Amino acid sequence: QINLSVIRQYVDYLVSEQNVKNVFVNGTTGEGLSLNIQERKQLAEEWVCQGKDKLDHVIIHVGALSLPESQELARHAAAIGASGIAVIAPFFFKPTNKDELIAFLQKVASEAPAVPFYYYHIPPLTGVKIRVEGLLDGIKERIPTFQGVKFSDTDLLDLAQCINKNEREEFAFLYGVDEQLLNALAIGADGAVGSTYNYLGRKTNLMLQAFAKPDLALARKYQFLTGEFLNFVIKLGFGVAQTKAVMTFVSGIPMGPPRLPLVDASEEFIVKAKAKLDSIVWPDGD
Repeated sequence: QINLSVIRQYVDYLVSEQNVKNVFVNGTTGEGLSLNIQERKQLAEEWVCQGKDKLDHVIIHVGALSLPESQELARHAAAIGASGIAVIAPFFFKPTNKDELIAFLQKVASEAPAVPFYYYHIPPLTGVKIRVEGLLDGIKERIPTFQGVKFSDTDLLDLAQCINKNEREEFAFLYGVDEQLLNALAIGADGAVGSTYNYLGRKTNLMLQAFAKPDLALARKYQFLTGEFLNFVIKLGFGVAQTKAVMTFVSGIPMGPPRLPLVDASEEFIVKAKAKLDSIVWPDGD
């Protein structure tokens, strides 16, 4: 079941401990697609409420397999004052070309006509491999609120072409593959949305600062160390359940078990992951 009572503590932890002031609610890590409409609304409300005056942006993922449900969630996000909404491509009956995908996204975006809209591109989970570069042509005419893309794919050529097309910098490209963030920054990504920033947000911010200087050697060091941890846990079997377990032992906030068909992280995983994270010596001496 969802546990609304920890969200206030969660917000405070992200802001004070991780220097993270933007959240993406009901996405992959939040198991948004495993929740019912009511649960998703309750979570969205709680994040917006607890984030008031503490968070800069609360983007709500409102994608669903059902168009009416996605529209209902978009209207709700607008009503509660979300700073943005995002939508994944439907992944059972899938759009087969960009026109079908844009038609679906437009029908959702139009229900929240004053709210910035993001397409959440995550082909490894949706199986929808329509390249984002092609979507951008004329998209503002179809979706006036279109603000950018949460790009959760390893196809950096597609991302690079998107950024190359974005000469007027109308759109934001937020990268979603945490272990490749530095690569994406190098070709012009504007920011990141990912699971590791729950517990490695401060380290990632230090990497962003190093990249901006630019001190590429230092930025690489942070990226390599994040990658070292992820490489280790991926070999053990790393998914949403395991992410929750890591966040629980790092933050002390109980993230709870996942919902079936996902199953809880094993005790063995927790012991090994904790030992690995504790063994990493970061450049800032932590």
